[in-house]
Amino acid sequence: MKDWKKCTAFLLALVICLGLAACGVGSSEGEREDYYTPGVIEDTDYDFTDDNPAEREIVRQQAPGVTAPEIGKPEDYIRVLDRGGYFEVTSLSEDDRKRNEMYQANLKREKAQASFADYAEYLKSLDMKATIRSFEPVYMARIAQLTNKSNQFNLTTQRMTQAQIEQMAADDSYITLYGKLEDKFGDNGVVSVVIAQKEEKAAHIRLWLMSCRVLKRDMELAMLDELVERCQEAGIGEIYGYYYPTAKNNMVRKFYGELGFEKCSEDEAGNSVWKLNTAGYEKRNHVIEVES
Repeated sequence: MKDWKKCTAFLLALVICLGLAACGVGSSEGEREDYYTPGVIEDTDYDFTDDNPAEREIVRQQAPGVTAPEIGKPEDYIRVLDRGGYFEVTSLSEDDRKRNEMYQANLKREKAQASFADYAEYLKSLDMKATIRSFEPVYMARIAQLTNKSNQFNLTTQRMTQAQIEQMAADDSYITLYGKLEDKFGDNGVVSVVIAQKEEKAAHIRLWLMSCRVLKRDMELAMLDELVERCQEAGIGEIYGYYYPTAKNNMVRKFYGELGFEKCSEDEAGNSVWKLNTAGYEKRNHVIEVES
């Protein structure tokens, strides 16, 4: 039993269960708060099982990103879970291995935030440092993983393979950016990805996603600053952003408008197009030290 801590799958499952509990999933409506807490249940899909059908239904209702399959009678549990492919780890990035450390660091950030009345001062106190660069081979797997599991902060929800990402990185008609973020409490790893396609004097953002564990830290502003700078260097005067609604990304419905983009159009389904002029752009990020 001394080796149980070495089992990565067990540790991931334990962190997920702790995250569900911390978010109030399973509590009565009068007791629980909103299930979503940045950095506890990240913007991805999890599997959950319980022999109590009522508990499974509560999880389905309160945590949309969590799959709680019907498992039948006790003698069917193993067969259902095995054949359904639940709880299988198909890939494991370095960020996954550090997930528990990242959650612990977020708890320290929350504790620190409570001592500040001014949120901007709290952000400055974190001593945040970001690395924002074009895609690099060492991070291709993590970037591919993010494109396939990020749901909430994902403007277009475009899924990509690692091969497709590598192809875009080698294509001069694309601007590719990954963002890493660390602060005095720990390293969050690669947390944001932007892909923009250059077409004459315009750039079209085909993908913009960010891990929910770094929400409200101005990382999106740092990414925008770098994107605009790359566009200006390429003689691009207009950046177009696209929002395609899904069942899970409503939180970024007004994202481009909040960044100062002008809405160009929106159809009945809620798909919208936004535009930002690069001329006269002033940098928005004032709390993160960026290395590019």
